[in-house]
Amino acid sequence: MNSDELQGKWNQLKGSVREKFGKLTDDDLQVIGGKKDQFVGKLQERYGMARAQAEKELDTWLKTQHETYENQAPRVRSSGGGQH
Repeated sequence: MNSDELQGKWNQLKGSVREKFGKLTDDDLQVIGGKKDQFVGKLQERYGMARAQAEKELDTWLKTQHETYENQAPRVRSSGGGQH
């Protein structure tokens, strides 16, 4: 999941963020607003992580979220031809 997807799905992801990163407050989530740089900064602040560690934690979590959304996405079938 890239930064654009994060911003676009932010409201859907907040519950999962609360589960994974319980030290983040509602105010933190509002400030983050789906912005990756803000997210990394809040992880550093709340968890005392170095920037590289916070980025790694976030990237790992985002990958799992992307996989979850991929598995939940409806599959579109190709009809194999044009309309009749």
